[in-house]
Amino acid sequence: MYDEHQHLSIASLSDRVYAQTIVLNSLSKAYSMTGWRVGYTAASKEIIRAMDGLQSQETSNPTSIAQRAAVAALTGPQVTVQRMREEFDRRRRYIVERLNAMPGIRCIKPQGAFYVFPNVSGMYGRHYAGTIIRNSSDFTTYLLEVARIAVVPGIEFGNDEHVRISYATSLENIKEGMDRMAEAVKGLG
Repeated sequence: MYDEHQHLSIASLSDRVYAQTIVLNSLSKAYSMTGWRVGYTAASKEIIRAMDGLQSQETSNPTSIAQRAAVAALTGPQVTVQRMREEFDRRRRYIVERLNAMPGIRCIKPQGAFYVFPNVSGMYGRHYAGTIIRNSSDFTTYLLEVARIAVVPGIEFGNDEHVRISYATSLENIKEGMDRMAEAVKGLG
């Protein structure tokens, strides 16, 4: 979370909601343990028992090394997580500023995570090489083919006026990607 925003768990709203809440989390993002397949669940004993019965038939357990690393990540000093959050915040502010400077693109500053979800509908109706951009998939294809940058169509997240861009890479890569995207946007007729 950024800018003094605080997470509010839905489970804190009432005892009734608490009893009906299932919390799922992983260590993938906060602790850079992507691919380690370590996470946790908090729920009522009945739900956990049911999940355990299902999960034991579906997947294998994380390695003992991954389990120990997860315990160290969760119980150890959190200074690294804070440093990562500060760096992501710096990248977030930069990418939002660059996107909002591009004609036809509007981007709200996200309050958490490391993705932006800019509105690119201002690009719809524009064209290149005889192709008209009609939706987020067309726009992402254009960016991939012309600017050689990959973003995800917003339709995959339920909103075809947007695209999703990750800023979980170096600031240098973000700068290069934004430079390429700005040139590509200028190139649309």
